[in-house]
Amino acid sequence: MIARVLKPASRFLALACFLSVPLTLAAQVVSPVKASSAGDSASKWDIFVGYGFYSPNATVDGYSETRKQTPGPILPVSFYPEKFGLVESLTRFFTPHLGLEFSSGQHDLFVYDAIYDSKGVNHGASNSGLFTMQTGPFYRWRDGRWTPWVHGLVGGAVMEGPNSQSYTPGETFTLGGGIDYELSHHWALRTEADYEYVHVNYGSPYLASDHMDWFAGGVVNANGPRFAGGIVYHIYPGSHPPPALDCSQSPASVFPGEPVTVTATASNLNHRLNAAYFWSGPGVTGSGTTATVDTAKLAPGTYTVNGQVREGKTGKEGLKPGETADCSTSFTVRRFEPPTVSCYAAPGTIQPGAPSTITAAGVSPQNRPLTYSYLSASGAISGNDATAEFDSAGAPSGPVAIVCTVTDDGGQTATSETSVTIAPPYVPPVSHTEALCSLSFGKDKMRPTRVDNEAKACLDEIALGLQKQPDSTVVVVGSEDARESARTAREESLARRNRHVKVQDFAAERAVNAKEYLVREKGIDAARISVATNSSSGQRAQDYLVPAGASFSSDVAGATPVNETAVKPQARKPLGMRHPHRKHPHKAHRSKKHIAPMESAPETKSVKPPQ
Repeated sequence: MIARVLKPASRFLALACFLSVPLTLAAQVVSPVKASSAGDSASKWDIFVGYGFYSPNATVDGYSETRKQTPGPILPVSFYPEKFGLVESLTRFFTPHLGLEFSSGQHDLFVYDAIYDSKGVNHGASNSGLFTMQTGPFYRWRDGRWTPWVHGLVGGAVMEGPNSQSYTPGETFTLGGGIDYELSHHWALRTEADYEYVHVNYGSPYLASDHMDWFAGGVVNANGPRFAGGIVYHIYPGSHPPPALDCSQSPASVFPGEPVTVTATASNLNHRLNAAYFWSGPGVTGSGTTATVDTAKLAPGTYTVNGQVREGKTGKEGLKPGETADCSTSFTVRRFEPPTVSCYAAPGTIQPGAPSTITAAGVSPQNRPLTYSYLSASGAISGNDATAEFDSAGAPSGPVAIVCTVTDDGGQTATSETSVTIAPPYVPPVSHTEALCSLSFGKDKMRPTRVDNEAKACLDEIALGLQKQPDSTVVVVGSEDARESARTAREESLARRNRHVKVQDFAAERAVNAKEYLVREKGIDAARISVATNSSSGQRAQDYLVPAGASFSSDVAGATPVNETAVKPQARKPLGMRHPHRKHPHKAHRSKKHIAPMESAPETKSVKPPQ
């Protein structure tokens, strides 16, 4: 009778358990479980209800003969497993891991009645029931959503036999374990696997029915696996679950000086209590759900920010157990990227002593402040910003290497190189004395040192050149032939004995008369004209143009300057005709070509030209 009532009741409870599964899944979506330690989220009570399957390995005494016949031998009757059972438990935890479990189980056991015909065929079957009540230690360890556990139970059982054995108490114990999958803060799914042993003594075999010829009694030692699966409900201390806290940062990676924002998201807060937030970490400031990190003074590396929420009465937050939740997150401070620089010189080629401007273009990827410096292989360079001035004074000719350097505020540097080419110093062309036209004095036998018209043409051309080149000078070098040189030598010999003897220097007179023409007739500054003689033979004067910077004495050898204080220039007067009635008519009738001008007067006197 009890078995008939147990079976529908058990099926109803199991159906209720499975119908609650969608509700638990919904709870999972609404309130996800935080992966926290068992100490701040461990339940105090766990209630489990689930489906159970038990497969006993057991037999009990029975009778093998049919009704109204002489009883035959007593034969064992086997128990067979039923597909449906129910397992419940209530666990009280004294620590986050260890508790005491109270468990019960109900199972229908299917058996064959011991009613056989004459051919040994069984004609009936019935159900038996098993009820267990056990208690024992329960140990769990939490790992995120998964909670493995083990238990050991011992207690009593009530079991009904197949051959009119009534419900008889016995002993039982269970060893096993399982795992819970946390759906939410309160709900979990459980899978359980146990080994269960049941011992029941029905007493000595006896005839149970005088009209059915059944024997009852015997001993049952049922042992076998028991499997269960169902729903666990967690009950926490107090009326509200403990708070949970999660932290996130934005951004996860920054450069020094860029801010980091950390946000705390709390769950399971009691709206009737006050919640206070606390932050810690390098450069962290904040008192609410948001904190900021000042990274300006942080060296490159990874840093952790810790957050905490405390709930409770105002001013007393976090004083009671289960009122505090912590979180942490991290961010990375990256090193500034190094700067880059390029530089160039303008102009790139300069004359010795001239300057050049050096321009450097430095770039910092993160716009850090930059300082500039410069170095030159020679010369001097000055400047500490984007431009510098190169001074080439004292630097040798050729390319000069210049190094431009930029340094950011973190000490990172970049360099670039350019060059300035210093041209060789200007060497002006060396001027040399230039030979001009030559004056001939051989045509006028009477006045062999006089500048004639042909000589004037040459001197006029020289005067024009001097006017065009005001920084040049002219040297007139006179010369005489051998006869004139001999006469000058005789006169010099006589002059040494008689100071009244006049010495005529034909070469000097020709040079002085040429200069006199240029000064008086052409207006040339006398300081620009020099006169000299040389030892070459000939009745002529050679003119030389001496440009600025030229050296006459280096270019023309053998010239001797004329003492212009001793040699006076002669005026250019025309030669007059002789009077026909003058004395010595025989001389007047001489042919002109027979006159010897050099011998017409004594050497001690000056010869006056005829009027």
